Amino acid sequence: MAAQLIVTPDQHLQEVLNEAAEGDQILVTPGLYKGNFIIDKPLTLSGQPGTIIDGQGLGNAITLKAEGITVSDLRIQNWGDNLTDLNAGVFVAKKATGAIISNNSFYGITSGIWVDSTQDIQVLDNKIEGDLTIRSQDRGNGIHLFNVGGARVKNNEVWHTRDGIYIDTSNGNELNGNFLHDLRYGVHYMYSYTNQVINNHTLNTRTGYALMQSKFLTVVNNRSENDQNYGILMNFITNSTIDNNHIIGVQTGRNPHLVENSNKISGAEGKALFMYNSVFNNIINNQFNESDLGIHLTAGSEDNVISGNTFISNKEQVKYVSNRKQDWSANGRGNYWSDYLGWDMNDDGVGDTQYEPNDGVDKLLWKYPAVKVLLNSPAVETLRWVQRQFPVFKSPGVYDSAPLMNSPFANPEASTAASANSNRPEALTQR
Repeated sequence: MAAQLIVTPDQHLQEVLNEAAEGDQILVTPGLYKGNFIIDKPLTLSGQPGTIIDGQGLGNAITLKAEGITVSDLRIQNWGDNLTDLNAGVFVAKKATGAIISNNSFYGITSGIWVDSTQDIQVLDNKIEGDLTIRSQDRGNGIHLFNVGGARVKNNEVWHTRDGIYIDTSNGNELNGNFLHDLRYGVHYMYSYTNQVINNHTLNTRTGYALMQSKFLTVVNNRSENDQNYGILMNFITNSTIDNNHIIGVQTGRNPHLVENSNKISGAEGKALFMYNSVFNNIINNQFNESDLGIHLTAGSEDNVISGNTFISNKEQVKYVSNRKQDWSANGRGNYWSDYLGWDMNDDGVGDTQYEPNDGVDKLLWKYPAVKVLLNSPAVETLRWVQRQFPVFKSPGVYDSAPLMNSPFANPEASTAASANSNRPEALTQR
């Protein structure tokens, strides 16, 4: 029969773990417990306010090696700093299926939680802080999933690690309601299929959502706020849905609170959405607002559905160079563009003239940046006039044949202006 075992600081925690029976509940009372603890049977390890697990700067603070383990309500700190050895605050090994890691706080250099080749784990309501005195590239990730399936990562807060949540070669997982701030990447996907990214919030990162080499992703109802280089980056992403996300304020150099702000990419404008060689995706019902660049497509990012989005007050709405035309509308419904100057004579909510974000001069400037010195010259103005008067001279590119006269979102300008105060905790968690 399962028992509750109470551990005090004058006891050896590892000895209690070794002697416990399957299903036991081990309650660790407040105090400092130094060591590298291994749990190799199904049980619950929980703490109270003031319970501290200290890894003494070596290896993993806690290693899980059996199914059905729960670790909760602990302060975990000072584990090893060896990235090659995968040091972590909690290391979840292959046999630890169904593990639950909840309501813990972490502070360390390498990964807070590393989940390695296991299934059906839950990472819930944890707070994970990295060491800001260490270079970003020398830190671990807050939560790292490798070859994991069926994981549920929900309501965690991660800051000052390298990436917030890193998902590598992992299928069928859910990231939901996490707050990821002051990082390199908030969410980072590599080689993963059929994952859900829902209701997350990134703030003050270099890239909010870095989606790479993956398929069948569902990215819905997320927020990217004041991220510096990219709100959403899609690199070789196919057959995925990007729906109802709010990306605001992606501007290089805008954010004074960004970790290692001096490492920003020189001369690179902030892009609300960047797509590289990404095809057969649905980009629908999103808000891309107040950024240096609303959307940048390159390297064959075609055959995507782009409809129902808003592009408001971006310094440049679209950047796309190609020899192929793309109509960004679907079933008679395009996107809302804050700089659209057309009209709607029949009051059907759709503009009577198509929206064209770029002309041949824009493409010339992208290809030959030195031409910018002639931007307001009579020669350039004449070239723009010729393109308007004689459409035969227009080069292929993006157009919206059914631009929306009104944003599909209620009061988008007000929502954009107020976004800095919405969906954000009143104060960031302090260590």
